[in-house]
Amino acid sequence: MNKSEQAKLLEPFLLQPLPLGTLEQVSLYLNLLQKWNARINLSGIRDEGGMMVRHFGESFFLAQHLFETGSGSGAPVLPVGEVDPAIRVMDIGSGAGFPAIPIKLWSPGVQLTMIEANQKKATFLRETIRTLALADTEVFSERAEVVAAREDFTRADVVTFRAVEHFDEILKIAVTLLAPGGRIAVLIGRGQWRADTAPSKVNWDDPIRVPLAESRIVQIGWKQR
Repeated sequence: MNKSEQAKLLEPFLLQPLPLGTLEQVSLYLNLLQKWNARINLSGIRDEGGMMVRHFGESFFLAQHLFETGSGSGAPVLPVGEVDPAIRVMDIGSGAGFPAIPIKLWSPGVQLTMIEANQKKATFLRETIRTLALADTEVFSERAEVVAAREDFTRADVVTFRAVEHFDEILKIAVTLLAPGGRIAVLIGRGQWRADTAPSKVNWDDPIRVPLAESRIVQIGWKQR
């Protein structure tokens, strides 16, 4: 699959096309993912098109809405690469690196931490960081609650994760990792989201439906100060 085909698959998710340099990194990342996926189970999706849509497309869609210039869907979107470099982003249960690494590709200046307790997946993430030459990016191969309990832990400005087991539990941990006034963004199935059980310390925006997926949403909230 060439870059123009990849760009075509990403079109439904983006308000603006990715720069050529970002597409080149996407290609490198996709090739590395397929290579490692043959050895360890990083993704149940095996074909390139499926990976581009489900992993890259949905993750870039989340990044696009996460870095709007104001609170709430419909706010102006910041162009690729124009996000405040002081922003600290933390992704829980990063697995194969989604949505974390596309967020970094969307905004290369952010400081990214990926939390992945599985050692093999953590090794893949470190290899991806090296291959893509991602600055200010690190992997904690520990459980999220262990990271949150560190004495030297600095809370993040943004916390993200995708659908996981024990969703309500992980959501509560995510809020503890988040600085007051920070944003949390979750990519989940619509049926998993229940506003009445979400942490009360967070003000939640309306859910945003993911293109090409009737049952999947991006849910963004702002932690109260």
